[in-house]
Amino acid sequence: MSTVLPPRVTPKRKLPDALAPASLNAAQRRTVHMLASLLLDYPDAQWTERLDVFEANAVALPKAVAEPLERFIARAREIGASDLQKMYVTTFDLKRKCSLYLSYYATGDTRRRGTALVTFLDAYRAAGWEFDADELPDYLPAVLEFSARSQSDVADAVLAAHREGIEVLRAALESMDSPWADIVRVITLSLPKVDQATRERVLALVSEGPPTETVGLSLPMPAFRGTGDSTSAFVTGE
Repeated sequence: MSTVLPPRVTPKRKLPDALAPASLNAAQRRTVHMLASLLLDYPDAQWTERLDVFEANAVALPKAVAEPLERFIARAREIGASDLQKMYVTTFDLKRKCSLYLSYYATGDTRRRGTALVTFLDAYRAAGWEFDADELPDYLPAVLEFSARSQSDVADAVLAAHREGIEVLRAALESMDSPWADIVRVITLSLPKVDQATRERVLALVSEGPPTETVGLSLPMPAFRGTGDSTSAFVTGE
């Protein structure tokens, strides 16, 4: 008789490790969000020229967030502009679990996506801001810029509502040993601790991915980001 038997139990899939929030004051948190916003943008020539400025701001932050930011900048320089641009497109434009569009994690390519995007626009307006960019309003760098510039509780609510998507993005980038994992890790360090219910929802998204229904969807998709610039996505509402 064979001693090799089928397993009677299987280990539960490991949840993404929760990161303890870094100790940041309000000004430091705004700096972290603005740096993350800029560093997550497409690495064009203007982006590359500003790496020294990004680094100078990063080193002044507490060690817990400064080190990942500095590590990313060092890797970006080592990789080089051309290869980094290719990696960016391969990572964020072609991998479902690495989308920079937050509502995608909850709605995917379904009819609900349009409603979710309107919710983002309403949130910006509630804080007295108007979204003015070629990107969709749920673009993570834009949400982070909104948080950094508006100093509004509305921005905190938007990030909290989409924490699962940010955690899935972090887990996906970390599993790929992506340079951008450090940037998203810093974002999560700037946010409140994740509770167990949120971690369970993250696990479901990690396992299943975003919804994929496309029937009847009529949503304008963003253009290739290689021609974009780093100008602000917002104007103050009057």
